[in-house]
Amino acid sequence: MRVACIGDIVGKPGREMVGRFLPTFRKKHAIDLVIANYENASHGFGLTKKNADELLGYGIDVMTGGNHSWDKKEVFELFESYPLVRPINYPDTSPGEGVIELAVGGVQVAVVSVMGNYTMPMSDNPFIKVDKAVDQLQKRGIKHIIVDMHAEATSEKLVMMQILNGRISTLFGTHTHVGTDDLIRVNGCAYVTDVGLTGCRDQVIGMDKKIPIQRFMTGVGGHFDIPKKCQKVFQLILVDLDSQGRATHCEKFKIYDNGEVQQFVGRQENY
Repeated sequence: MRVACIGDIVGKPGREMVGRFLPTFRKKHAIDLVIANYENASHGFGLTKKNADELLGYGIDVMTGGNHSWDKKEVFELFESYPLVRPINYPDTSPGEGVIELAVGGVQVAVVSVMGNYTMPMSDNPFIKVDKAVDQLQKRGIKHIIVDMHAEATSEKLVMMQILNGRISTLFGTHTHVGTDDLIRVNGCAYVTDVGLTGCRDQVIGMDKKIPIQRFMTGVGGHFDIPKKCQKVFQLILVDLDSQGRATHCEKFKIYDNGEVQQFVGRQENY
């Protein structure tokens, strides 16, 4: 099984890059399952039904959330019929679920969304919630388990990897919008601290640079906006899983708006 994991899709520029490159990329690399983070997809904050339909139409199968999951109130209804998951450590009374299961080529796959604690909204302990969820999935015989950890602190993501490696297929980080170069495989688990955004690459975390510069230079904030024109990038990791759900190969891809492609293979680590 071949799985693609896309990080934070930021606004219209991000959606345009997904639409431009994902359909061809998916076909070329014979990808079986595409997972992407939706929380910044609609003008940088949340997800609308229109944009959900757009992204699913490009070939995304499952979308994961984060701290901006609820920014567009119409998303509440989407959880009833769309392949969306919100962080599992939001209260159980929150709309939606933190785990989604689907059959991929006759194999049952579980996708888990979880949010870190540092600088994030109040939520339950992410480590305990995911640890219990993975145990329950394993007891039911599900071996292909993929986790999106939406977190600010790299330490939280690394701790989650130490807890889960050998038990899940892939742990990919989102939220910072800045891709990291630490793609590895450990005990059959593919891991990267942050996939990196898909959207504007010449601004500040996909947003127009004006307000971030103003905030740091003057202490006066403002509303973050998506620039109408920018230079863009599409980022994802590609993971091959065997019949036991173990990652046998992983690669990182960066595709620029001029068509240039950069890629590197994740390192096999033994610890």
